[in-house]
Amino acid sequence: MQVNFLAVFLASLIPLVIGFVWYNPKTFGTIWMNETGMTPEKGKQSNMAKVFGLTWVFSFMLAFIMQPIVIHQFGIFSILANQPDSVDPNSESMQLFKKIMDLYGSSYRTFKHGAFHGIIAALFLVLPIMGVNALFEQKSAKYVGVNLGYWAVCMALMGGIVSAMM
Repeated sequence: MQVNFLAVFLASLIPLVIGFVWYNPKTFGTIWMNETGMTPEKGKQSNMAKVFGLTWVFSFMLAFIMQPIVIHQFGIFSILANQPDSVDPNSESMQLFKKIMDLYGSSYRTFKHGAFHGIIAALFLVLPIMGVNALFEQKSAKYVGVNLGYWAVCMALMGGIVSAMM
């Protein structure tokens, strides 16, 4: 299996674009600012190059790991690629992988399927992590809701792009 870096790159831009809309004061920005104690003045003190640069790096990492989450063929590859004979392209395990890919390689490679798995990943990865942090930080359900909603939308779109372009 090869990584599609164009898909990963495009998907990594999603959190920046969605964040611009999601955290705008006309959408959820005012709620988010109230729940975090953020003010426009505090925001202006940030090093925005650092914030946006690291946001993109972290988003790239997330987009990269979305591939095995949304593309089922990665699981088959990981099983067969770890066989002792897998270094030989003519080996039995690699021939089996080629046959499986010929038959099912494009199965479930749609935007809709990737978006579904992106939402599931947000609910089962992001929510527990964010929920635990929010409990210890004594943040409100609104705080969790606004941020989880953002990540669910981002991961749905990221998963959709990665799945459709692979």
